[in-house]
Amino acid sequence: MAYDDLKDFIVCYNPENRHQRKETWSENTPDCRWRKFTFEEIAGRDKTSLDIFWIRDQSLADLDNLPDPDVLAEEIIENLEAGVDSFKQIMESINGR
Repeated sequence: MAYDDLKDFIVCYNPENRHQRKETWSENTPDCRWRKFTFEEIAGRDKTSLDIFWIRDQSLADLDNLPDPDVLAEEIIENLEAGVDSFKQIMESINGR
């Protein structure tokens, strides 16, 4: 992580004067991350969660269109078996077999 990775956060956080912080999120800019909440808004959440629920990572899978659980389970098994086979090959090459 470099300074450039945090530059936007530092500007929005405004450590020199926290009373002059400005949020960037709004209904018109829903992809912006800097947003403030009142104590009442946070306390009113289920279990007073601080999850960043308004931000959705576009690179994540569309959870509404996932395959059936048995298809997912089969894919997981195949991936695990392929990983074990690869690891066995590595171990064999290390051991000179």
